[in-house]
Amino acid sequence: MRKAESSQDLLVRLEKLVRFVKTSLAVILVLMSMAWSLNLFSAVGLVLFPEQFLAAMIGLGLAMVFLHFPIKRGRVQNIPPWFDMLASIAGLTAGFYVAATFPDLSARVFEAPLDAKITGFLLVVLCVEGLRRSAGFALVIIVAVFIAYSFVGHLVPGALETRKVGLNQLVIYLGLNSSALLGLVTLIATTVVIVFIFFGQLLSRSGGTQFFSDISLATMGGFRGGSAKIAIFASSLFGSVSGVAIANIVATGVVTIPLMKKGGYSARMAAAIEAVASTGGQLMPPVMGAVAFLMADFLELPYREIVIAALGPSILYYVSLFIQADLEAARDGIKAVEKNLVSSPGTVMRKGWQFTLPFIALIGALFFWNWRPETAALLACVVVIFVGLIFGYEGRRMTLQDVWNAIIATAYDSLEILMIVAGSGFIIGVLQITGLGFALTALLVDMGGHNLFVLLLISGALCIVLGMGMPTLGVYVLLAVLIAPALIESGVRPLAAHMFILYLGMMSLITPPVAVAAFFAAGIAKSTPMMTGWTCMRFGWTAYVVPFLFVVSPNLLFEGSALNILLALGTAIAGVWFTSAGLVGYLLQPISFIERCANVGVGILLLIPHDLASWGIWTDAFGILFAAIILISNVYQSSHSDRPRRSI
Repeated sequence: MRKAESSQDLLVRLEKLVRFVKTSLAVILVLMSMAWSLNLFSAVGLVLFPEQFLAAMIGLGLAMVFLHFPIKRGRVQNIPPWFDMLASIAGLTAGFYVAATFPDLSARVFEAPLDAKITGFLLVVLCVEGLRRSAGFALVIIVAVFIAYSFVGHLVPGALETRKVGLNQLVIYLGLNSSALLGLVTLIATTVVIVFIFFGQLLSRSGGTQFFSDISLATMGGFRGGSAKIAIFASSLFGSVSGVAIANIVATGVVTIPLMKKGGYSARMAAAIEAVASTGGQLMPPVMGAVAFLMADFLELPYREIVIAALGPSILYYVSLFIQADLEAARDGIKAVEKNLVSSPGTVMRKGWQFTLPFIALIGALFFWNWRPETAALLACVVVIFVGLIFGYEGRRMTLQDVWNAIIATAYDSLEILMIVAGSGFIIGVLQITGLGFALTALLVDMGGHNLFVLLLISGALCIVLGMGMPTLGVYVLLAVLIAPALIESGVRPLAAHMFILYLGMMSLITPPVAVAAFFAAGIAKSTPMMTGWTCMRFGWTAYVVPFLFVVSPNLLFEGSALNILLALGTAIAGVWFTSAGLVGYLLQPISFIERCANVGVGILLLIPHDLASWGIWTDAFGILFAAIILISNVYQSSHSDRPRRSI
């Protein structure tokens, strides 16, 4: 009996020790990210190479991954098995060894010393396994294919022939080089991304997320189809901060999906609306999630230029969703949300006006004071903490314990991203060391036959296929090194090329057969996952079209004169409206099959950018003329009809 009690006591103590270690690692990870973002290491006289900082962060991340994620998904383990503990120690040791000896290692790297080979091998193997545990097999398979190709690529005849690379050379390069694991992508993930995750955690714990939901309900609830419009508005607000579609669905969908079902939408349509709206939140200025910061660094452009360029496409995206929701509601007779559930916008703002302050601080720091994104986000974090501690929301104030919990939660939320960028770093490293990147660019250009439209179609399909099952951050990095160079080589402006791959890569989240965002939303709505995915495609059709438009029309990326920008954006919105009316079967009233076809035709005319070619202005002119005729006809029919006609 005593022996059993002693064993149980030992297990309890071991569990507490593991919990303490995990918490300590989590806090150190986040605090180191903040310290680097604020240049505190330099301030205390500790001069570090960026690679040293990154190696230490990777080591901390690996240590947490193997203590937190079991070898088999779904398994609950309070005490990790011995091999996970060993892997955790090995990852931490390898990372901190590289951090401590990097200046000496980099000087000896061409000699392929034993310690470089061992640490490089450990970091590559452990990161790949950590990626599998945290993010699944999708990116692991792609990483494995690229690594395998690096060994046989020199034997492949033709356009895809690469340089010969040995095992020792490869593991040292992938694990220790600034063009691979210890590169730019990892730097952004360990600074900007972590700090913005912390901002989102604080916002949630201070009541900010609830305020977003309440202001969405107050603003949109009074319109027809109000429940869907609430979901769209709330997802755009929350998604801009989180930058993660799944997190957005989980945070807002548990409220908005039941609300939509209660309002009259089918379970499938409710899930589709939430999935599409949450996916688009990653494109929503002013924050746009972590991808925007990666894009700014890839293109070597100020962050504000990325945000300005994203304004036009994001306006089109969300306006189209509002139009679709409104037309669907009108067709199906879905009314506003019950009045007793809707507060006035003024009432909500009086209760939560303080949550505008962090965003004012963030926007001011980014766009007016030209602070680095991570520093601006830290300022916003300070303001959120102040707001949460002093004001709170609806009678509840944030506590210091909430801040502590936010730090720990930030570390755990960062693990998947750290492993994803590690895998992306390996892909980039393989492309660099083998020369495969140049070969793929040339091959894509040849496949396009030097025809831009054909190249865009091929690239768009590849973006969706390669992105299936992957988070947007990993998708973008992969496509930025595989697809974007070919588009740029063919004459597409770099900013437009990167926006193109981001949009279509993001669409993999709602495109069957692996529509991860749609499947998550379907689980909440209790609808059929695959049918939800097809409904997502229909509801979010604009997102598949808009990228092709802004590639050929700089005006839609807010490049050009104000008049041309307004003309391009206005005709595009009108085109979305008429096309959506044709697809839904409702304009100002139910419309017949012939009328639906006419609406789609007019919509296409209006969607063609006026700056596409010299004749582009004529498509807009004819589109506006025919649109006016259709509207006049619809108004006339509506006023002379005793009852509305059914849509065919």
